[in-house]
Amino acid sequence: MAGMQPFRQDALMAAVVFGGGLVLLAGGAYVHRGTPAVLLAPPLAVASIGVAVRRRAPVTALVLGVVAITADVLLGPSLGTVLVFTDNIYAAALYGPRRLATWLLGVTSVLAVVVGAVSGFAARNWAALAIGAVQGGLVLTTPAITAVIVRQHRDQAIAERARADQTARLAGLDRQAAVAAERARMARELHDLVANHFSAVAIQAAAVMARNDLDDRTVRSVLASIRENSVRGMAEMRTMIGLLRAEGDDPGLVEHRLKDLADLVERSRRAGMRIELNVSGTPRDLAPSVELAGYRILREALTNALRHGTGEARVTVDYGRAGEVVLSVRNPVSSTPTGLPGSGTGLVGLEERAALVGGSFSAGAEGDGWAVSATLPADGGQARDGGGRE
Repeated sequence: MAGMQPFRQDALMAAVVFGGGLVLLAGGAYVHRGTPAVLLAPPLAVASIGVAVRRRAPVTALVLGVVAITADVLLGPSLGTVLVFTDNIYAAALYGPRRLATWLLGVTSVLAVVVGAVSGFAARNWAALAIGAVQGGLVLTTPAITAVIVRQHRDQAIAERARADQTARLAGLDRQAAVAAERARMARELHDLVANHFSAVAIQAAAVMARNDLDDRTVRSVLASIRENSVRGMAEMRTMIGLLRAEGDDPGLVEHRLKDLADLVERSRRAGMRIELNVSGTPRDLAPSVELAGYRILREALTNALRHGTGEARVTVDYGRAGEVVLSVRNPVSSTPTGLPGSGTGLVGLEERAALVGGSFSAGAEGDGWAVSATLPADGGQARDGGGRE
């Protein structure tokens, strides 16, 4: 019956048990009280109908079984109807409401004791009482107990499957979150690498093309700066590709630090910017993740100042606060757009970098200019995964 619909299986089972019951009746498997065997066939048929509807209407199957066994006991009883009635009880407890299963277990247990007691008192024999109780238990209680056990295992299997599905969904969400976080990190790295060096290249190239009064020495100086930015950009790109292929998170792989700020400022000056650098307090060693985050924040801020400003900027690094370092970049905003497209994710990346090491970030208009400020913890104690990679 593999592949057959459950309702068809039940109908076929009903036909089989009805035919088997008729064979038992023909063989004389009933209590002979002078009742013709043919009169015991209708109760058998009613109980068999209960088998046919056992899954679609388990309560109806139980009612049909009770009617059938009552009539059969009054006329016979017959072995076939009794056996089919056990299936009616089993189906009602398995497929019916949970409360019905509990009720059937209690009622059948009481009936088994009552049947045994009645049998014993009627026969005036304790052996008959025991035999009646055992028979009543087999016919009434055993099907209910079996159905309850099967139902519990079925419900447990369903719960385990649901729990496994939920675990799989959660694992999938975790994988998606990890992939999204890695994509965001890679986007920050690529933006930091491309924006600084190649924005300077584009601006310098545009300036050379826009002016015809530059002497050879000036043009060669600009081209040298363009080459330097291109070479550095490619070198940093290769470094990042190497880090993406490497395993682990070695702080020693961090190439840029706040200590390299002077070199960053000097390269920005060679790109044509006028920068005022102020360092207050005593410079000290910071956590590698903080060193990298601070350097990247200042570099992106200078890149934005080069792209959108007038070519001037004031950079401040304050080591004076205990356990913190405060960075700020202020620059005037140019009224003439440079025409260089931006990714639109620069400020978002800066805020993410500060948050990754447990710091804070702010950016916005200040008078007729623009101000970027970040406060980072010196030890990077609140840093989250991903903050220390180049």
